[in-house]
Amino acid sequence: MTGLLVCLTSVLAGFIGALTGLGGGVIIVPVLTLLFGVDIHYAIGASLISVIATSSGAASAYVKEGFTNLRIGMFLEIATTFGAIWGAFIAERISTTAVGIMFGLVLIYSAIMSSRPRPATQVANSPDSLAAALKLDSSFQTDAGLRYYHVDAVPLGFSMMCVAGTISGLLGIGSGAFKVVAMDQVMRIPFKVSTTTSNFMIGVTAAASAGVYLHRGYIDPILSGPVMLGVLLGALIGARVLIKTSTNALRHLFAFVILVLAVEMIYSAISGKL
Repeated sequence: MTGLLVCLTSVLAGFIGALTGLGGGVIIVPVLTLLFGVDIHYAIGASLISVIATSSGAASAYVKEGFTNLRIGMFLEIATTFGAIWGAFIAERISTTAVGIMFGLVLIYSAIMSSRPRPATQVANSPDSLAAALKLDSSFQTDAGLRYYHVDAVPLGFSMMCVAGTISGLLGIGSGAFKVVAMDQVMRIPFKVSTTTSNFMIGVTAAASAGVYLHRGYIDPILSGPVMLGVLLGALIGARVLIKTSTNALRHLFAFVILVLAVEMIYSAISGKL
């Protein structure tokens, strides 16, 4: 019965993760620890597996629809992979309470930043020279036709992806929240492109740190199996819904979900419930 509940909860996590670019892990970790009493390290291990499943399920649909910017994703993954390995390495050396509080603070920051929408018509005044050299600028289809966009602040965005990778390895959330904020607010990439490219990236980031957790025995197949299947199903459904969902609706859903989870995680960490 517990396995079925975990699977059903994971479907919802995968659905929201695919819509917002969070990857599902940001919901899985609090749910497993707060509702099912799972040790946070094992919850993170299961979350990393679910993040890989979400990325695999949603990314293919987004690439087919032309939203995902593959060149940006592959370039930024260089930074997030190194960060993910480092984050997984230091995770065992930090207390559970500290991990829970950091988790909550990261989510609050992401909720605040993502709730600041930019005008849909905003375009960079001049192309970033590094973005032009790497051919990162692209376009995607909208109801009004193709929308072209420039990519800004590539060095700063790359640096932030190192931090995102470290957060992923440390907290097991794929760091989709931080990646979306970095691409949307710093690199000025349209929100739908940011969320879909984040979904493409999080699987690689999670895989880099999942190996470390597997080596330490924190990935339990009995727990990870239902989580992975549920998240994958939810991600496939979410990928179909995102294409027809408005950007503002995605922003509000993104901010609301992670803000609620942030408060719960910080409270549980401080009260010793993790």
